Amino acid sequence: MKHGLKKELTLLDIFCATAGAMISSGLFILPGLAFAQAGPAIILSYIIAGILCLPALLSTAELITAMPKAGGNYFYIMRGFGPLLGTVVGFSAWLSSSLKGAFALIGMGAYLILLTDLSLEVIALICCIFFIILNLIGIKEAGRFQVFLVLGFLSTLLVYIVWGTKTVNPENFSPFFAKGLDSVFTMTSFVFISYGGLIEVTTLAEETKNPGRDFPLGMILSLIVVSIVYALVIFVTIGVLNPENLGVSLTPISDGAGVFGGNTLKIIIGVGAFLAFISTANSGIMTASRYPLAMSRDKLLPPGFQKISSKFKTPYTAILFTGFFMITAILFLRLELLVKVASGVLILLYVFANLTLILFRESKISSYQPKFHSPFYPYLQVLGISGGLFLLMGMGMLIIFLTTVFLLLGFIWYKAYAQKRASQDSALIYVLERLVARDKELTSDNLLTELKDIVIERDEVIRDKFHKLIEESKVLDIEEPLKMEDFFKEVSDILGKDLNLEPRELLKKFMKREEESSTVIRKGLAIPHIVVDGRNVFKVLLARAKTGIILPGDKLVHIIFVIVGSHDERNLHLKVLASMAQIAQCPEFDEKWFRARSAEELRNIILLTERRKD
Repeated sequence: MKHGLKKELTLLDIFCATAGAMISSGLFILPGLAFAQAGPAIILSYIIAGILCLPALLSTAELITAMPKAGGNYFYIMRGFGPLLGTVVGFSAWLSSSLKGAFALIGMGAYLILLTDLSLEVIALICCIFFIILNLIGIKEAGRFQVFLVLGFLSTLLVYIVWGTKTVNPENFSPFFAKGLDSVFTMTSFVFISYGGLIEVTTLAEETKNPGRDFPLGMILSLIVVSIVYALVIFVTIGVLNPENLGVSLTPISDGAGVFGGNTLKIIIGVGAFLAFISTANSGIMTASRYPLAMSRDKLLPPGFQKISSKFKTPYTAILFTGFFMITAILFLRLELLVKVASGVLILLYVFANLTLILFRESKISSYQPKFHSPFYPYLQVLGISGGLFLLMGMGMLIIFLTTVFLLLGFIWYKAYAQKRASQDSALIYVLERLVARDKELTSDNLLTELKDIVIERDEVIRDKFHKLIEESKVLDIEEPLKMEDFFKEVSDILGKDLNLEPRELLKKFMKREEESSTVIRKGLAIPHIVVDGRNVFKVLLARAKTGIILPGDKLVHIIFVIVGSHDERNLHLKVLASMAQIAQCPEFDEKWFRARSAEELRNIILLTERRKD
């Protein structure tokens, strides 16, 4: 039996999941290593890295509000580029998130090893099992725990900033570009991992109460807050620590706290760092486990991965599988190198987020209806793609090579398992059809229907009588010029057969209705509607006349909604008539209507246009 995921997460949960996925080793370990290479200018490296995240963030925010489904960045890249790239990206993103979570567990073990005789790996393993159980119990419980962790370590960092600012030594910042300007950009690639969790949280979209509002707002707020925290904490750390000591420190924030706050503040910061590592580990399992779920739904993985607990509404198979892999990584793999490779994969995901947005915008798919629109399109996306490739080049050939190996593993799985099972339209096909194959049928209606169903689920649209009528409606797409009588004759033949009525009688009623009073509602739109004998008779027909149909008064119409109903359906008749007239008044309706490629897309335009419901 299939069970849906439970919508439990709020704006605060999204903010904390995103911030928690970002702040860990990128702040508590990397600043000392980066300072040794770039000097005080590493502050700029962190700021530039944050700015380079912005295009991908805004692109992701738009895509996820259009497609708030489990799998997040995998889901929309799959719909953008198709199953081959979807498999490669999904596999790589899952590996990346899992390895980051495992690395955070090792970081936790490094703090706890001082309190116990257990080995670092055993401590990390115990912590991993705890997080697996927590995530199995429910997303709400895992989310609330995440909120507690993030607010906890942000509070300790606020204490560090306020207390430490008073003891900053300005001389520590001179010379600011101690290692040259080039080192700033080199270190930007190095510290980019500090923002790595920014788009991973999109895998939780299907479990969010209001993804259309909470995801853009939560992600933007988290980037702003985390960027400011990074800059201020590193500013204080550079200002209070001796440059020679900072350049070799693997615990720079704790060391800085010890300088001006003694052991008390050092312990507080240690607790904050520990909470940050816990947060990243918990976020790692939360987000990584949704990739196998989404890929299984698309038949890229075996069906067992999409099983959802009837009691807790969590994807227990995907969580257990991800948790087992993280335990294996902790016990047997060299995580430091693999996490660097994970950073390369993350940068590629940022690049693909921008590319996917461009594909969906240029595909002109009518059922692509995001709640949030990325500004400055396409310039921001081009900047994001260029910036991502620049960062990738800065990581060195070894990391690029190993990242390519990651991608090849996904390709091998696609060839061995997914290729013969997966069937998915993509926005890329729609773009190609627009550019080079306008007269060919390259696409099916699968993607249109899927996006329509996602919007209906997202907006909690009630499938009322009107909805059912449109889904079952016949559609006429007329290419050549047609006289009014010929048009109504064709309509009467179709509806007569459907309703078991005499076509000639229908034709007479349509012609008489137009003679008595024109059914043209506005320029280009007519809603011919007639009443027929019988009971429980009601039907809608949609028509698009590309060259136009001339109705009485020499009025040329291109959009025609035909309504036929019996006397006992009078109330429904009036409601449908009012709804159709209201829908056709919406901005950009005509443009979408003429741009639609199929009957299914014409129906979707009606179904997805907002209307008042009585």
